[in-house]
Amino acid sequence: METVCSSSDGYRGFGFRLIRGGSVAPRLGRIITPRGEVETPAFMPVGTQATVKALTPEELEEMGCQMVLANTYHLFLRPGHRLIERIGGLHSFMNWQRPILTDSGGYQVFSLSPLRELSEEGVRFRSHLDGREVFLTPELAVEIQVSLGSDIVMVLDECTPYPADRGHTRDSMELTHRWAERCRGVERRKGQALFAIVQGGMYRDLRKESAARISELCFDGYGIGGLSVGEGKGLMLEMTEASTEHLPTGSPRYLMGVGMPEDMVEAVERGVDMFDCVLPTRCARNGLLFTSRGKLVIKNSQYKEDPRAVDPECECHTCRNYSRAYLRHLYISGEILAARLNTVHNVHYYMKLMRNIRDAIREDRFSAFKKSFYEKTNSLEEV
Repeated sequence: METVCSSSDGYRGFGFRLIRGGSVAPRLGRIITPRGEVETPAFMPVGTQATVKALTPEELEEMGCQMVLANTYHLFLRPGHRLIERIGGLHSFMNWQRPILTDSGGYQVFSLSPLRELSEEGVRFRSHLDGREVFLTPELAVEIQVSLGSDIVMVLDECTPYPADRGHTRDSMELTHRWAERCRGVERRKGQALFAIVQGGMYRDLRKESAARISELCFDGYGIGGLSVGEGKGLMLEMTEASTEHLPTGSPRYLMGVGMPEDMVEAVERGVDMFDCVLPTRCARNGLLFTSRGKLVIKNSQYKEDPRAVDPECECHTCRNYSRAYLRHLYISGEILAARLNTVHNVHYYMKLMRNIRDAIREDRFSAFKKSFYEKTNSLEEV
């Protein structure tokens, strides 16, 4: 039986149906938005500048992409959220009619800005584009996303650095909680969901506390932030589980910025519903391709005369039409088509992986799927 969790604060049009699974277990669900439904577990390709690099929206839809992520920080600085709003909002601007999640811009402020000053009120920083000073408050972060018209809005949080001592981590977590409460006070559009973010660094008890306290505020969904920032995989998964086991079962959980295939398989097992990462597109532009048998570095000389497809088990446009030899030639020659064809393959691989995960959960064979995944995939050696 499906359990229905409607939007917690009256923003009708958004909801989440948990179809199978519980708190810390593989979960099958469905996110409901005014612009369509998203089957979970789901991966969101990253469209930083209102575009998933090298791909058209039409290609994304053909691959089975259900939702994309756009970056508030970059779109705020250029071309500006008011301009996008005047043109009809982000969906119209980029010609993507399915759901969009926008991040708050907090991570980019802390990672890209050469100068920044944090206070209770917000964060003052200088644009990495032209050096102009900007003051971003929790309220403004939500207002920007409301103007963009995204379907899922993220609260502004402080991305706790790694490593960080316990005192700093707690102070950062507390500030994130206070900012989340302020974000709730900003008026949003009908159907526009608001997700909070769990912090707590690499301290299991702080993760538990953060998840429990943020849950009491009854957001529409919950991001798990501050991971994949340099810690080992084991610690990342431990902190993920410490978060999911204390989040509401009937709300979507979003592990932010994590996207290695094996990491997503492990996180799904620990109760995560949503992922985003630049890996499939960035790796494609750098000649690293994901396959059912492992990673393939297309620039390597062993592929110079290889007539095979990148992945014989893949049905993407690239694998159906082009050889490893040709893709290597394009990459070595610096041709734009190399980035296009490589990205088509990698994003298709990610979409197919998530479909296979959903099928395995639906058919109650996730453990067998995971075993087969590791038997076939060796992330440390090339195909």
